[in-house]
Amino acid sequence: MIKIGILGDIGSGKSFVAKIFGYPVFNADEEVSKLYKNNKKVYSKLKKELPKHISSFPIKKKEISDAILSNKSNLKKIVKIVHTEIRKKMNIFIKNNNNKKVVILDIPLLLENKINSEKDILVFVQSKKSEISKRLKRRKNFDKKLFNKFKKIQLSLDYKKKKSTFVIKNDFTKKTVKKSIETILNKIL
Repeated sequence: MIKIGILGDIGSGKSFVAKIFGYPVFNADEEVSKLYKNNKKVYSKLKKELPKHISSFPIKKKEISDAILSNKSNLKKIVKIVHTEIRKKMNIFIKNNNNKKVVILDIPLLLENKINSEKDILVFVQSKKSEISKRLKRRKNFDKKLFNKFKKIQLSLDYKKKKSTFVIKNDFTKKTVKKSIETILNKIL
């Protein structure tokens, strides 16, 4: 099985690109949302670590956002708790798809949390800054301060691009992205 990790800036269209590959996708953002809604163990751990912020189950994104914005160390606490569970979910996903030729890992902090292995193929999604900015502003609940906090814990985009085997220039049209993906798949399969 070939694992392809998708890297790129927040709002660069990583999930859009991941879906177009046409193989099973592990989407960490979706899994985190499910954890907040369904996992009482994660709730208990977060409530214990952040009692001033986490007060109800299912966990509200606003509570998480407020915790992150109120204290810089809270983000690290949240990431530590949540990523342990996400890693477990990813391992189950990989085991459940071990008969597939390719799986796609759409995990925003893939390199930061050392989730990838040396033989994984990394694909960097590059988008115009103006397009990213436009897309982020359209997201409901977009918070510039929160965005900046997440940017601070991420490795530089230059570093991620250097570590990547391939770069896809994302113009947010399916046709162009599909062509780039076909080229990549032809080289690795």
